[in-house]
Amino acid sequence: MRHLTPLEVISSYPRHGYTLQSLFETRTRVNPARSLILFEDRAWTWGEFNDAIASTGRMLVARGVRKGDRVGIMATNSDAHVLLLFALARIGAIMVPVNPEFGVAEAQYVLTHAGVSAVACSRDTLKIALEASRKLDPRPWFTLVDGEAGGIPRLADLVKEGADASLPDDIAPDDTCAIIYSSGTTGFPKGVMHSQRSFVRSGERHVARVHVQPEDRTLCVLPMFHINALFYSVAGTVAAGACLVIAPRFSASQFWRLAADTGATQVNIIMAIGAILARRPRSEFVPEHKLRVVNGSPFTRETMDVFLNEFRVERVIEGFGMTEVPGTFSNPYDGPYKLASMGKPGVHADPSFTWTQARVVDDEGRDVPNNVVGELAVRIPTMMQGYYRDPEQTAAAFRDGWFLSGDLVRRDDDGYFFFVARKKDIIRRRGENIAGAELDRVIGEHPGVSEVAAIAVDSELGEDEIMVVVVPRPGAKLAARDISNWCAERLAAHKVPRFVVFVDELPHTPTHKVAKFLLKKDAALRAKAVDLQAQSAREVT
Repeated sequence: MRHLTPLEVISSYPRHGYTLQSLFETRTRVNPARSLILFEDRAWTWGEFNDAIASTGRMLVARGVRKGDRVGIMATNSDAHVLLLFALARIGAIMVPVNPEFGVAEAQYVLTHAGVSAVACSRDTLKIALEASRKLDPRPWFTLVDGEAGGIPRLADLVKEGADASLPDDIAPDDTCAIIYSSGTTGFPKGVMHSQRSFVRSGERHVARVHVQPEDRTLCVLPMFHINALFYSVAGTVAAGACLVIAPRFSASQFWRLAADTGATQVNIIMAIGAILARRPRSEFVPEHKLRVVNGSPFTRETMDVFLNEFRVERVIEGFGMTEVPGTFSNPYDGPYKLASMGKPGVHADPSFTWTQARVVDDEGRDVPNNVVGELAVRIPTMMQGYYRDPEQTAAAFRDGWFLSGDLVRRDDDGYFFFVARKKDIIRRRGENIAGAELDRVIGEHPGVSEVAAIAVDSELGEDEIMVVVVPRPGAKLAARDISNWCAERLAAHKVPRFVVFVDELPHTPTHKVAKFLLKKDAALRAKAVDLQAQSAREVT
C-alpha cells in the first residue's frame, strides 16, 4: 500500500478549529468504529472515546471544575491520561501531569504551585498525593484511575454523575490545555503552559516528522508527564486518525514482545532507551515485530546500526525539541540523514505553513556564521504561552520574540544543526571551553561503560578540572586509566579528564536526564575519585 504524504493524511479529514475537541471530532466522523487506544486489556474505538470525553467533561462540570481550573494526574501511563486531557480541554480546563515517582516534597511543590482543584491518581500514588495536597486550600477532591482504595471513588464510577450537566461552548484554540513541569537543571521546576492550538499543531508536525499513517499504531512507552508522550505520541496519533498503544511504563525485557503482540508500527524513545535495547540479550528480541519508524535522539553509530541492521527497523529519525518549543528539528524523513544531528528546522504537514525559524546567536544576540558555536534561538508556532505564575522567568526566556533555548549548537553549511552542550554544561579548562556533553558521548561509547556524566570541579589554577562519574556495565572491569586512555585516543589533550570516579548509579531528573547539578553538590565524589594527574606524578617519581 502506498504511504500517504503528511499533507494527504491531514487533508483526508474535515477542517478543524484548532481545539482538541474539534480535532478529535473530525477524525471520529470518518469512521467511529476504528481502534483508537489499546491499553492492557482495554480497547477503545474512536466513537466510544468521543462519547467518554463528553460524559467525563459533564462529570467535571458537575463537580465544579470550570474553565481555567487545573486538575492533576499522578499515575503511570494509562488511557485515563488521554481521557482527562481531552475531557478537561472540552470544558476549557487544564491538565497538570505529575511524575508518579515523585516523593511528597516534589509532588507538593507541583500540586501547590499549580493550585489544582482535583487529582486523579493510582492506588500506588494515592498516599503521597494525599499528603502532598494536604496544605492546599481548598482541598482538592480525588479520584482513582485503577481501582478502589481508601474510600476514594473510581474515575469510571464518577463519570455517571454528570448526566444532566451542560458542556460550555466558549472553548477557544488559545485556551491553555496543559501545564507541564520541566525539571530543568537547578532550582524548582517551571510550569510550561501550552495552548490547545499548540497541542493540535504539534500533532500535525509529528505527522510530518515520521509520516504517521491512519493505519499506524504508535507505541507509547515514554511517561505521560513528559512533552514527548503527550505532544508527539498522543497528538500525532490523533492528528493522523491512527491508533495509540499505551504501555504503563517502559520495560526493556518486554518491549519487543509488546510491540509484536500489539502490531505497533511506530515508537518514540529517548537516548537511554535506545542504548538499553541495543545492549539487551537478543533472546528478548521478537523478529515478528512490525515497527517501521523509531523516533528519538541522540543515537550513536552503534545504536543506529543495531536498530537498522539487527532489529530491522525501516527508519530511525533523530530530532530535537524542548518542553517549551516541541517539534523544533528533525532529520528529513527521506534524507539525507546526518548521524548525531538535531536535523534541519522542522516543517509542518502542510509545507505552505511556516514552522521552525532558528538562529545561532552570541551572547549579545547577534547571528554567528555557520560552523561557529552559539546559543539556539527559536520561533515556532508551538511556542509555550509562558511559565505558569512566573512572569520574570518567562520574560528572561525571550529576546525580541525569540525563545532562548540555553543550548549551545552549531549549524553546518547544509543547514543541519548539531547540539554541543547546555550553556551551563560548559567546562572551562586551560583557557578552552569543553562541552560536558561531548565527553559524555565519547566515554559513553566505551564498551564497558553503562552511563557517564562529565562535570566541572575546582582546579588549583582557578579554572575547572574535569571529573567523570562512570557507571560500569555489569561484569565490566574498568580502571580510571582505561577511561583516560580511551579519551586520549579520541579527544584533544585538554579534554582528557583528570578525575574518574566509579558509582553504581547516577541521579536523574524526572525526564531521565542525568542530574549533573546534584553530582556537582556531592563533595564525597571528589574525595573518592582517582586523580590521574597525581597518579602519573607518582609513577614518574
